[in-house]
Amino acid sequence: MMKKTLLFIPSLLIPTVNVLAGSNEAKTEQHPNIVYILADDLGIGDLGCYGQKDIKTPNIDRLAADGMLFTNHYSGSTVSAPSRCVLLTGKHTGHSYIRGNKPGVGYEFPLKSGEVTVADMLKTKNYATACCGKWGMGGPEDEGSPWKHGFDYFFGYLSQRNAHKYYPDFLWENNHKIELHNQVYSHDMILEKALGFIDKNARGPFFLYFAPTLPHAELLVPGNNFGDYDGKFNEIPFKKGNTTYGDQAKPRAAYAAMVSRLDYAVGKIIEKLEAEGILQNTIIMFSSDNGVHHEGGHDAEYFNSNAEFRGTKRDLYEGGIRTPFIVRWDNHVTKGSTSNHISAFWDFMPTIAEVLKMKPAENCDGISFLPTLTGKDGQKEHDYIYHETYEQGGKQSIIKDGWKLIRLNLNHPNKIVEELYCLEMDTQEKTNLADRFPGKVEELRRLAASAHTPSEIFNWEDNK
Repeated sequence: MMKKTLLFIPSLLIPTVNVLAGSNEAKTEQHPNIVYILADDLGIGDLGCYGQKDIKTPNIDRLAADGMLFTNHYSGSTVSAPSRCVLLTGKHTGHSYIRGNKPGVGYEFPLKSGEVTVADMLKTKNYATACCGKWGMGGPEDEGSPWKHGFDYFFGYLSQRNAHKYYPDFLWENNHKIELHNQVYSHDMILEKALGFIDKNARGPFFLYFAPTLPHAELLVPGNNFGDYDGKFNEIPFKKGNTTYGDQAKPRAAYAAMVSRLDYAVGKIIEKLEAEGILQNTIIMFSSDNGVHHEGGHDAEYFNSNAEFRGTKRDLYEGGIRTPFIVRWDNHVTKGSTSNHISAFWDFMPTIAEVLKMKPAENCDGISFLPTLTGKDGQKEHDYIYHETYEQGGKQSIIKDGWKLIRLNLNHPNKIVEELYCLEMDTQEKTNLADRFPGKVEELRRLAASAHTPSEIFNWEDNK
């Protein structure tokens, strides 16, 4: 039986949105629809609007041209599950319930019952809510499932481990297992379900959390159809070895095609909103869960995937946590604008709360960036940006007033390494100034300690 792809893409390089056509007249709605698109392991340098030259992303570039591009936006974490937890609960990893990719029993560690998500908040305003893509915060029968955290509809991968395969054995539709027998390219089916949710709920208001797995490894597109990228790059074939990913003879072409397939999906969503006449009443946000990966044969340096920044996924250098962020909201956000406001995933909840004139969940760490979006006065700033992670020896980072402290080897208190950078002068984090400014190190170390609250689940001692 041949494997199926559900969408025909005539060219990976042709925009799907007619950018010259006038938009349909928007329907009047009490509240704006919200579409949050979260790519998986996409580097900030992988998009044309952030400087990419070899990979074509016309629809995402057009999203930026029609909205606001952020240059100082931080993910929730440097790995997937905690980043998604931070995004949806508004708590940075010093306070969030999930702080690492810690496995549970069969599925990742579940998000605790009682943790309030953006979807929970929106349900109080009569929003229809959906998550299509990767969840990674609980299985079908535990307290972490998406339908127990405010989502009316779910389709996709509940487990991150299953999401490493684009031709999976099964996907989940709510609590029903959909057997696919490795015959369907998952991303295309996930996109179709997302478009179906928009179609069903076009009268609004709705919240679509679209979380495709592209361009996370494995590096694969249907039929290895790389479009215009086939033969364009000098390739270094990837062999599976002892990894979870399959062989790929042309990993550079595969990665480029996956990013363009992600871009195609963004175009289809915009096209659908426009066709329903609701584009002008929809807030569209686009980001990535963490920095670029270097797995399954992806050569991040070849594509300059992390732009000028040092580090990749699992690092707390800027390349591991600085992510693309684009917001389009017609008649509210100035087209083609750029913001250097320092923002982070935990700001999503309070921003949406301010849009709807309501309060975010208790103990939210975020700050609304609505004034930045609308050009109004009164934008508040973060006192600091904090991250912690539990892989590769355990790490912390904290940024305040342009200074950044990174603490490594936290699993071994007698072997902790501290690095201090002045980001305003050294965005590439090349010059460690810890020895020259011990007072600043001490100040930031104390601040990092205050930003961290103990967790019964995640602690560095357990990860030795």
